[in-house]
Amino acid sequence: MEKAQLSQDENLSIKISQQLLPLDSQRLDLYFSLPNEMGISASTLNEENYFFSSIKNNCAYYSAQLHLPLVRSRFISQQKGEQSDYRLNLNLFSYQIKIALETDIKQVLKEKTAEEFYPQAVQIAEEIMALLKKLRRYSPPDSKLSPFFENADNYLSWHIEQSFLKLLALGPKSSEFSVERNFLLDLCRSENKYRSEQHYNSQVTLEDPNRITNKMRLLQRLIEFGVVFQKKTRNLNTQLKRLVRGSVTAVIMSFVMVLVLNARTSFTEVTVALVALLGVIYGLREIFKDDVTRLIWRKIQQGLPKWQNVFTHSVTQTRIATQTLWLEYIKNKHLPKQVDKLFQKRRHQNKQAAQLLHFRSDTRVTVKEFLPGYDEIQQQIVFNLTPFVRYLKKGEGRLYSLVDGKITSQAVERRYQINLVLVQTDKEQQQHLQRFKITLNRSGIVNIEAMRSVQPGE
Repeated sequence: MEKAQLSQDENLSIKISQQLLPLDSQRLDLYFSLPNEMGISASTLNEENYFFSSIKNNCAYYSAQLHLPLVRSRFISQQKGEQSDYRLNLNLFSYQIKIALETDIKQVLKEKTAEEFYPQAVQIAEEIMALLKKLRRYSPPDSKLSPFFENADNYLSWHIEQSFLKLLALGPKSSEFSVERNFLLDLCRSENKYRSEQHYNSQVTLEDPNRITNKMRLLQRLIEFGVVFQKKTRNLNTQLKRLVRGSVTAVIMSFVMVLVLNARTSFTEVTVALVALLGVIYGLREIFKDDVTRLIWRKIQQGLPKWQNVFTHSVTQTRIATQTLWLEYIKNKHLPKQVDKLFQKRRHQNKQAAQLLHFRSDTRVTVKEFLPGYDEIQQQIVFNLTPFVRYLKKGEGRLYSLVDGKITSQAVERRYQINLVLVQTDKEQQQHLQRFKITLNRSGIVNIEAMRSVQPGE
C-alpha cells in the first residue's frame, strides 16, 4: 500500500495526497483534535459550511517520474487525428512539465548552502530547456490547433520564468556562483523575450500585474482540460432530510391541533383570552419545531455519508472515480481503539480538553486502465484551516530576560497545537496510522511534525 502524504499547502492549509490504481479503492479517515480554547464546536463551525467553503478535492493523472513527462512526444509531433486528441496529449505533456518543475523547485529550495543549491538549479534549467525545445519543435500548422499550442506555450514560458525568479530570490546568495546565477537569469530573460517576439500578451496586460497573473491562471485551467478530472458534488441525504422535516412538522402540528381543539371547547366564544392562548400555542410551535428537527436530524445522520464526488474525464465524459464523504463532530467514546491509543501517547501537558472532528473519504476507481503512459491517478484533498483560527487570540506579548545585568525583551506570539491522526485503509483492509502535530498561530502554520507511524496491533 502506497502511503498517503500530508504536507503544508499554503500558509493556513494542509494537503493530503494519495495515489490510486485502476479498479482500486482507498479509505482515508482524519481525526482532528481541536483544543477547546480554540473555540471550535458544532455551534461555531458548522460541518456543512466548512465542507463547502474550506475542503477542496481534485483528481488527476499522475506520474512518479517527475523529471521527464511520460506522455509520448510523438503525439504532439503528429499532425493527424482528431482535434481533441492533439489538445489532450498537448495538455498532458504541458501539465507534466508544470508538476515536475514545481516539485523540483521545492526540493532545491530546501538546500541551504550555495554549493548544493546552484548545481541542482542549473540541472533543472537544462532539463526544462530540453523539454521546451521538444515542445516548440512541433508547433502545429493547422490554424484550428494553433490556439491550443499558443496557450500552453505562453503559460509554460511565463510559469518557468516566474519559478526561476522565485528560486533565485529565495535561494542562498554567493559571489562564487555568479556564472550559474547569470545562466539562470539568462533563461528568464530569453523566455520573456520569446513571449514578446511571439506577441502572446499585449502591452496593456504586461503593465498590469493583476491582469497578467489572472490571464495565466486562466491559461493554467485550459491546460488542465483532460488531465484534471471534472468533479460533480451531490448531497446524499437531501430526501431523507426532507422526510425528517416533514415528519417532525406533522407530529408537532398534530399536537398543536389537539391543543387548539381543546382550547375551543373551553371557550364558547371568541375572546381575548382565546386569541392569546392560540397565539402562545402557535408561538411555541415555531420555537420548538426547528430545534426538535435539528436535534432529530443530527441523531439520524450520525455516521451516514453526506456527500459524493463523481470524477469524470473532461473529453470522453467517462466516469473515472467516485468519492463518498463524511464530516462530523464525534465524542471520545466513538474513537477507534488504535486512534485513541495514538492520542493517548501525547505528553501529559498536551492532553487538554478538545473537540473531535472526523473526516472520512471512500474513493473507488471505476475504470480498468488509464491513458497510455499513466498507471496511477492522484487524489488531493486540501483543508483550509482559516476557520480554525478565527476565534484565536493574538496573544502577542514580551518575554523579559536578565543578561549581564541588563534587562532585555523580545516579542512572543501565542501558538496552538492541533493533533491529527490519519488512518489509511486499502481494499485488502490493511491499515496505516500516522499522528501529526500541527502548530499554528493566527497568521499561518508554524510547523507540521509527523510522529512515528504504526501498524494495527503495535
